[in-house]
Amino acid sequence: MTKPMRRVFLVDDDDDVRDALGLLLRTAGFTVETYASALAFLGRPDRSALGCLVADVRMPGLSGLQLLERLAAEGDRLPTVVITGHGDISACRRAFRSGAVDFLTKPVDEQALIEAVEAGLARLQAERPGGGGDDEMQVRLRQVTPREREVLDMVAAGWSTKEIARALELSPRTVETHRANLGAKLGTGSVAEMVRIALAYPGPATP
Repeated sequence: MTKPMRRVFLVDDDDDVRDALGLLLRTAGFTVETYASALAFLGRPDRSALGCLVADVRMPGLSGLQLLERLAAEGDRLPTVVITGHGDISACRRAFRSGAVDFLTKPVDEQALIEAVEAGLARLQAERPGGGGDDEMQVRLRQVTPREREVLDMVAAGWSTKEIARALELSPRTVETHRANLGAKLGTGSVAEMVRIALAYPGPATP
């Protein structure tokens, strides 16, 4: 029997991409179930099986983001890694609001995908009874200054460095310094990851 913590559901309408990523994940030790469409995935025989979902954004019929939102609406919070060849901040925010673990752009970095799937499965394990989740990110966020938090939220909202600088009456170089400090404190310089963090850990409301 497949261990739930090593199962991956791969949904992509591109045969070549599906075969390549499926081979990569199997080589990395995962058991992979592949589906050519979101509807095929939703129609799988065992809807109770647990694992990490890897889904492409642009697919005919039901898109990857629509699949994510449908699962969330049904209360099915499978950890999901979204992959796309046409990523933008809006799609990134939409994915993370529906519970995505990571948002990767094509061509997908092999190590980044493996690490994202591992993170998704770790989250699934932590959410199970006795899983023992932690608040490491909350500890990291306590190191962030109020100004850095403002910059984080603006980056997550899709603002450019110049737009942030104008809004906060700072120089672009100062904004870049704040972003570098955020990267060091949060352990990531990825915009997609900053979007996820900002949505998962909202800052204090501004007056």
